[in-house]
Amino acid sequence: MKGVERWKQKVRDLKTEVAALVLAIRHPGVPWYARLLAAGVVAYALSPVDLIPDFIPVLGLLDDLILVPLGILLVRRLIPPAVLSECRERALREPGLRKRSWAAGAVIIALWVVSGLALARWWWARG
Repeated sequence: MKGVERWKQKVRDLKTEVAALVLAIRHPGVPWYARLLAAGVVAYALSPVDLIPDFIPVLGLLDDLILVPLGILLVRRLIPPAVLSECRERALREPGLRKRSWAAGAVIIALWVVSGLALARWWWARG
């Protein structure tokens, strides 16, 4: 059980990092393309819709520990370090930023539906 607790702590750390990205999206010192990518990462991270539901032991946390960190790594390279540091400090002071969002879930569901429809259309036109 000690390993699972360590994973849960990593997920909590990721949620703090996501909260920092929420603040970075609104920061004037962040380029538009970094804001756009950060918005996608934040929408997925805060969405109640996951590829693997969190209630499934161990596997449920894997998407939070693989997909979200990869997105965060990419976005962190695009945000100026001083801005990111400022946003992290503020995220630690404002714990309400780490809650799940049904609006973010709706965005993720819409993206899945549009992707599925585009794939179906392509498949249909191919045959």
